[in-house]
Amino acid sequence: MSSNKPNPLAAQPGTKGIDPRGPRFGATITLITLTVELIFLLSNPEALSSSNTLAQNFATPAGILLTYITVIFAIGAFAGIGKHPYGAIFKALVRPRLSAPTELEDPKPPTFAQLIGFIITLAGLVFAVLGITTGAIIAVAFAFVAAFLNSVFGYCLGCQIYVLLVRAGIVGRGSASA
Repeated sequence: MSSNKPNPLAAQPGTKGIDPRGPRFGATITLITLTVELIFLLSNPEALSSSNTLAQNFATPAGILLTYITVIFAIGAFAGIGKHPYGAIFKALVRPRLSAPTELEDPKPPTFAQLIGFIITLAGLVFAVLGITTGAIIAVAFAFVAAFLNSVFGYCLGCQIYVLLVRAGIVGRGSASA
């Protein structure tokens, strides 16, 4: 991003911002859990089956882990990024060892990104419980790519979608809960 353009993700003057390294830390943990989920789904695709009951599919390692991932996204989306469990770990264990961030980030874009993650992983969970392994793999792969981009490159795909929606006038800066 060039120095003469303002950062569209930066906290607005007079508002409380967040350390942008916190969501990136959370994306790294999410990337790890999604990697394990993909391993579960790809290594034993027969575990999920439309001939199983919903409870049988739900009780597989893939179903249990995907439920956990979906719940974590739900917390970030509906309670706000400031209440995210991975953010609490970042604040307690990582942030005290770092220098102050050069710029604070508006919490609304990462909260919106959590909503997108929730919707995608919820779709994957529905596919998994219904025994549609391919659908679950595709949904988890989408979430994996987004987490990878944020974790490795610091590029929050959901945040960028939020900025585009703000610019298009579809959502306002005050519409996502933080």
